[in-house]
Parts: sequence; C-alpha cells; structure tokens
Amino acid sequence: MEKLFYQNQYLKTFTAEIEKIEELHGKFHVVLDKTAFFPGGGGQYCDLGKIEEIEVLDVYEKDKLIYHVLEKKPIKIHKVKCSLDWKRRSNGMNQHLAQHVLSACIFKLFNINTIAVHHGSEISTIDFNARLTEEQIKECEEFANNVISEALKVEFLTPTKRELKNINLRRKLPNTNEEIRVVKIGDLDMVACCGVHPSSTLDLRLIKIKKYEKHKQGTRIEFLAGEKAVQDSFLKDEFTSSICKYLNCNEYEAINGIKNLSNNLKETNEENKKLRIELSRYEIKDMIENAYKIGDIKIIKSIYTNQNIKYVNNLVSKLTEFENIITLIAIHSNEKANLIFSCSKNLNTLNMGEILKDAISLIDGKGGGSQTLAQGAGKNNSNLDGTLDYAFNKVKNNFL
Repeated sequence: MEKLFYQNQYLKTFTAEIEKIEELHGKFHVVLDKTAFFPGGGGQYCDLGKIEEIEVLDVYEKDKLIYHVLEKKPIKIHKVKCSLDWKRRSNGMNQHLAQHVLSACIFKLFNINTIAVHHGSEISTIDFNARLTEEQIKECEEFANNVISEALKVEFLTPTKRELKNINLRRKLPNTNEEIRVVKIGDLDMVACCGVHPSSTLDLRLIKIKKYEKHKQGTRIEFLAGEKAVQDSFLKDEFTSSICKYLNCNEYEAINGIKNLSNNLKETNEENKKLRIELSRYEIKDMIENAYKIGDIKIIKSIYTNQNIKYVNNLVSKLTEFENIITLIAIHSNEKANLIFSCSKNLNTLNMGEILKDAISLIDGKGGGSQTLAQGAGKNNSNLDGTLDYAFNKVKNNFL
C-alpha cells in the first residue's frame, strides 16, 4: 500500500482504487491501493474525511494495511475520490511538530527529557521527567517561538540500521524490526517518529504554553500551536479588551482596577455583614415579642421565602440562646422547603428531632437532629402552613 501522507503531507485530495471491503459490526472497513489518510501514530490522532462523499469515521493500520472505517458501503470501487478533513490534519501536524520543538527546547536548555505526549483535537500535553519553574517555562516558550521565526527545515529520513548507529538522536530508538523514520528539525532536533509534520517550523506560526503543573515526579505542560494558538490569542485580546472597557482603563491598569473592585467588594460585604447583624437584633426582638405564649414559654412560628439558610440558622441560634424559646421555622423556595426546629436548652421535656421527623413527612421530606435542634428538607413546599401547624400543636400539647 502506497502511503501518500509520507510522500506529500500537504495532499488534501486524491483518487484511489478500493482493494478490499470488510463488514464489521455494521461498519465497512475499506482498504485502498494508496492513501493520504494517516492512521495515527507517534501520539498523533488519525485523519478523517470522505471517500466518495461517505464520511470516514476512523482510520487504523493492521498487518501493514490501512483501513478506512465507513458508515455506508461504497458503491464505486474504481477511481474513488477521497478528501481529507484538512483542518483536522493541519491541526494534528502543527501540534505534533510543536511538541517536537518544545521537547527539543527543554532538552537543549535544561537537559530535561520528555517521557510522554498526548495530542488532542483541542489541546496537547507533554510530560517531562523533572520539575520546571515558571521562569524555565517562559524561557522555553520564547526559545520555541524564535525557532519558528528561523523557518527551520523539517526533513524526514529513513536511515539504515548501520546509519542509525551513527546518528545522535534525542531519544532512544523504539524496539522494532520495522523501518524507522527519523524527523530532523534543522540543527535543533533529531528523533525517531512515525507522525506527519509540516515541512518547516514557519508553518507553526505560534506556540503558546497554556499552563504547567506538577505531574507525578515531573512536570506536565499544556500547549497550542498553529491556527489553534492564533485563535486563542484573538480570544485573549477580546477578553482583555472587554475587561478594559468595563473598567475604563488600558490593559496595564486592568490589574489595579480589578484589585480596587475586589477591595470595594470586601468593604461592602463587611458593611452588609454589620447591617445584617444589626437587622437580626431587631428581628429577634420583634419575633420574641410576637411569639405565641404558653405561660413563660414562647413559640415562634414563621415561614421565610427564598431566604439564605445560613442567615435563618443564625437567627434560630440567637433566639434559642434565651431561655424558654421554641422556633418552628420553614424556608420556602422554588425547588424545595427547608425546616429548622429548635428550642432552648432548658426545655428538656421536648425532643425537636422527633417532632421534625413526624412533621416533615407532610412535605415528602427527610431530616433529623438532636433534642434541641433538628433540620430537614422536602419537595412539597405547598403544604408548609399545615406542616408548621402540626408541629406547633405537638409542642403546644406538650405543655398543656
């Protein structure tokens, strides 16, 4: 089988003969006499595209034959027209070559080896066998983009076993008896690789390291190259421009603008916190004054709508710091209802956990708690009045 992708990596369309069709699990695996569809390898994903307007779902190599997986069986077998998804191929080539460039730069600068790579359709990663600092990452990125501007020629060699012994490769040779393909990037790098690459580093246009992180005992970087990196740069410019317009400043003043907003927000939150504390004092006083009274026992029954649960819990906690207080509180929201039942510690004849378990069944809910505090939630928030009345009567009967 003729591998056109090694002869001309820029070939987008070609004509071929179908030599074999195998049906497996409802899909048709097609072998051509020649193909520009790369089956994947070296960490690079396979090509996709069309064979006579039939979508190519997958491409793989088995027993030295390249199979093209189709949804439909081709009707025509002679002089079939084939086309690659060029955006996918171009991205795959650029990410792969960019990985070689980054790996070579890290090795030349810091003598750190690459141990794993992954080329994704959206983003690619490289794992290194040592920890890298932020300064080293920046130095590598700058070096890599200088390599692009040098327009280094990318060559593809198939040396003999004897010639391989005299070639200084960055990584060890794979353990195989098959012909080994070597990719040479100017004087920068030489490594065994079966992938498909552009013919010049200039094709990469831009390499952008998106982030880096500790990974096992080493470092993993995420990067973009080619059109993906350019589009990412445009998005970042748009993002920066939007922030500057919002803050009414230039990009160099944006950080200070954000810091000022953050500080103002903190001050506002602190002021709101003080106001909520002050408001809760008045609310607590009002709730106690308007509570239902049985002798010196005060029962507070109330329903809140879309109120912050933390705020209500704080209210309940403050209320039951006083003696002889019982709170039967519900919080109504669009999705559910919350119940918070509590009593002062001196009221040892009550068990709020048991009262809540009985009452919460009326709103199809579950919950529980201790003798002095119980909480739960239910789905039926249309029956809160009845639920609190039920709990109120149980408490009331306890003291009659």
